[in-house]
Amino acid sequence: MRLQAGYTRDRAPVQVFSHLGLKSLFVFCQIIYFLGWPLHEGDDFHPQENIEKMVRGEPLTDQDRLPWLLKLHEVIQRERSSGSDALVACSALKRHYRQILLNGSKALTLSSGPDQEVLPPAFPDVFFLFLHGSYDLIHQRMVARRGHYMRADLLRSQFDVLEPPVDEENVLPLDIRRSIADMVMEVEKHFLSCMSTAVML
Repeated sequence: MRLQAGYTRDRAPVQVFSHLGLKSLFVFCQIIYFLGWPLHEGDDFHPQENIEKMVRGEPLTDQDRLPWLLKLHEVIQRERSSGSDALVACSALKRHYRQILLNGSKALTLSSGPDQEVLPPAFPDVFFLFLHGSYDLIHQRMVARRGHYMRADLLRSQFDVLEPPVDEENVLPLDIRRSIADMVMEVEKHFLSCMSTAVML
């Protein structure tokens, strides 16, 4: 597989993202069981200030999320550089957030001028899983969960800013109405397809 870092390997790390309210530990555990990869839970990387805002029911701003996204970028880069495989679970709601996850601070400095470097929409060794569903279904699941600091009434703010990923971002959409078994099977098929494509590169 060709990597921008200039080395080869036969597997690829996975970047998982969803609405925060969609993230189901059971879903991820099943995917992890199939892949055998470690999970980096994005919630563990939020600064305390962000957690306190969410506890108060205040939506996070782009500025609030920036240090968190940069930390997750470091995690992804560490896994890529070490040749390891991993899952990273986070609510990368906007395309710009996903660019920061892939490119770090470089995504913050590039302008839109004609002479500026254009960042790639995706890396061949990173793919996104987009767990999606209706507002009502996700809200219902958030109300039913226990022990998480994010309040269910913040879900609307996430829907308001959501920019669903497009094909060029190397994404696999997963409808949460499907069974766990169906979603895991779909991830397996997508992963094997990615690996087959990588072998030909």
